[in-house]
Amino acid sequence: MSLQFINAEKRINDSVIFPSFDLTVEPKKVVAVYSSVNVREQLIDLLLGRSQLSDGEIRINNGESKQQIGFLFLHDGLYDRLTIEEMVQFTKRLYLSTKSIEDVLKNVQLTAKRRTKIKQLSYSEKKRVQLACLLMQDHLIYILEEPDQNLDLETKRILFTNLNELKIHKKTVFVLTGNLESAVATSDEVYRLDENGLHRVQIQDEPSNSDEPTEEVISDVEEHTAPIIQPVRFEKIPTKVNDKIVLFDPTEIDYIESSEGQSFLHIKGESFPSVFTLNDLEQRLHPFGFFRCHRSYIVNLQRVKEVITWTRNSYSLVLDDAKKSTIPLSKTKMAELKEMLGL
Repeated sequence: MSLQFINAEKRINDSVIFPSFDLTVEPKKVVAVYSSVNVREQLIDLLLGRSQLSDGEIRINNGESKQQIGFLFLHDGLYDRLTIEEMVQFTKRLYLSTKSIEDVLKNVQLTAKRRTKIKQLSYSEKKRVQLACLLMQDHLIYILEEPDQNLDLETKRILFTNLNELKIHKKTVFVLTGNLESAVATSDEVYRLDENGLHRVQIQDEPSNSDEPTEEVISDVEEHTAPIIQPVRFEKIPTKVNDKIVLFDPTEIDYIESSEGQSFLHIKGESFPSVFTLNDLEQRLHPFGFFRCHRSYIVNLQRVKEVITWTRNSYSLVLDDAKKSTIPLSKTKMAELKEMLGL
């Protein structure tokens, strides 16, 4: 059973929460949408039927009702005075489930703690109980909100194992998160949804026989390179997230920082390690309007909002991002920047 968004658009008064987009989430695959908290909450309200799209529709294949959707919310909604077993038993009765309590507790590795009250559990153990209750419901479609946020390593492993089981059993799984690393780690396909619409995030499994991506993994730029007179190049910048490689468009990058020999890409408030040195990135990104403003920083000039003079020899650049990031500008680079700007 698939979950479809068809020309889906949401506006509130004069504000566009997200423009029209199309997306189909098929069974046997985990699909994630990476977005702001506001967009995520709006999507959940739409899927719960608490609000309506401004245009378009959300369709469940085969005409099934939204009762076939199970939710794993960020907040657990558990009853603290119940034991783990009592909570799962309550869910079994509520949803008239035929699934075995023993099997579900085994899946989340809580059999040994089945008689422990929920209020005595750690945060990660409570998330396992929440997952057990979701599995007990035995829905066809699962919506997971920030499923691995703040989980310990063992609980993350259990979560990923159960996601794979859901795929094997031809379930449809849709992850909503504000963390790109989480989206990549939990999902087979990742999309970014914001005021510019829905865009797929390019990811690939890292080659097992190499610690570094090959040129073929990075992009196929060389096969499609424009004539030498073309001033702009088109290529992706790779970063590593868990065992996968994420490919970013250069225009998505706010700035790049080098710390202790490692370069980090800063994108929409998140930081991602780069496989390239700062010098390599400077050469690759120069055609896209990036500027080496400091020995440890490269900035996307399209993101610069202000140039601040602190003292005669001290300057900073303020970026037009959510955090209003401030990065240093060296004295020599200040002169170079003025020349570029014609000042």
